[in-house]
Amino acid sequence: MTPVPPTIPAQILVTTTFAVEGRRVVAYKGLVRGLIVRSPTIEQGILGGLKNIIGGQIGAYTEMCEQARQTAYDRMVEQAAALGANAVLGVSYDASEIKGVATEVLCFGTAVVLEPAS
Repeated sequence: MTPVPPTIPAQILVTTTFAVEGRRVVAYKGLVRGLIVRSPTIEQGILGGLKNIIGGQIGAYTEMCEQARQTAYDRMVEQAAALGANAVLGVSYDASEIKGVATEVLCFGTAVVLEPAS
């Protein structure tokens, strides 16, 4: 599996927590999200189908899902940056299958402006 290089702006802090030690929230910019719907390529579908018959890890699907998660994450962070946020708190993922042909991946959190606590 080839790692997907992050494309997020360096100034955006992203965390699953709702607070950052040593910093305080000075502005809430709102909910931000990144969404992608992916379906497997023909090659991934064939390889996945074979693995489904004989068993084992489906590397092609794993790679597809990882790329989808990274894209959703990047889109969320880009939306936060566009709102003027320097952090996204409470980040979470959700995924669902669409009629057995595609996977929807959603990454979401709260865009905020943080500053050092005094």
